[in-house]
Amino acid sequence: MSIHVDGVSKRFGDFVALDDVSVDLPTGQLTALLGPSGGGKSTLLRIIAGLETADTGTVTIEGREATHLPPQKRNVGFVFQHYAAFKHMSVAKNVAFGLEIRHRPKTEVKKRVAELLELVHLDQFAHRLPSQLSGGQRQRMALARALAVEPSVLLLDEPFGALDAKVRKELREWLRRLHDEVHVTSVFVTHDQEEALEVADEIVVINEGRVEQVGTPDQLYDAPATDFVMGFLGPVTRLGGAQVRPHDIEVSTDPGQPGAVPGRVVRLLRVGFEVRLWVETAPSEEPVSVTVTRAHQRQLALGEGSAVWLSPTSDATRVDAVV
Repeated sequence: MSIHVDGVSKRFGDFVALDDVSVDLPTGQLTALLGPSGGGKSTLLRIIAGLETADTGTVTIEGREATHLPPQKRNVGFVFQHYAAFKHMSVAKNVAFGLEIRHRPKTEVKKRVAELLELVHLDQFAHRLPSQLSGGQRQRMALARALAVEPSVLLLDEPFGALDAKVRKELREWLRRLHDEVHVTSVFVTHDQEEALEVADEIVVINEGRVEQVGTPDQLYDAPATDFVMGFLGPVTRLGGAQVRPHDIEVSTDPGQPGAVPGRVVRLLRVGFEVRLWVETAPSEEPVSVTVTRAHQRQLALGEGSAVWLSPTSDATRVDAVV
């Protein structure tokens, strides 16, 4: 394993940020630390980087005990949400900075910077200042700067959090392609479930300072270990005493469906190609949320007031609801 975290705990006064966390982050993979704000994911990343000190526990990086090493001795690259660029330096000088303070030969620095700027598609902007770049371009510059010193581990703390939705999507697709090219062990923090599911090889779900579950995106989405993981990795609703995803509910207008729950559509909302239904199954319960395609909604002629029967699909992900 590239990074081994064993029994790490961290408190800030009375607040428990991490509570006896142990996790292995595989070599060469892109791992997401996913969880709600205040759950402990950024604290864990900063402890791995050496920017915070754990109260208890150990951190091993590439087989080397790193718990008490300063950040500059851990051979990690760190990318912050807000770029932390040197405003008075050109893009090329920003990328070269880490190499220059290590007193690398000028020819080596020049070659490495040129390679990295080409890799992140910024070679034509080498002489611009960071203020002359877009937000997405500045973040690509920050990634190039972190990669310049050839770190064994690349750590990214909500790297796209300051960007708008369209640029975020473009950059996370780009990050996935970049990782497949350079193969550096990467760990990124995010609270965006779609981002983690789309980009990561493995996801560590962290909540209230504890690891809820570790697995591939498919494992976590299809076989959540807890109701928290299921609810955090996508919308859920309650049907027949269990939590189920809205798109895993079959809708029928045929009252003869065995085991189906009868109900009535009380609200309908179209969002692009999806149609979201809220179905009242009992006056005392919250309406069941159901997602169908526009074509299916038209086929069944569903509208507000329609009588329907609901049942989970045969392959639906279900977690028994806690009453």
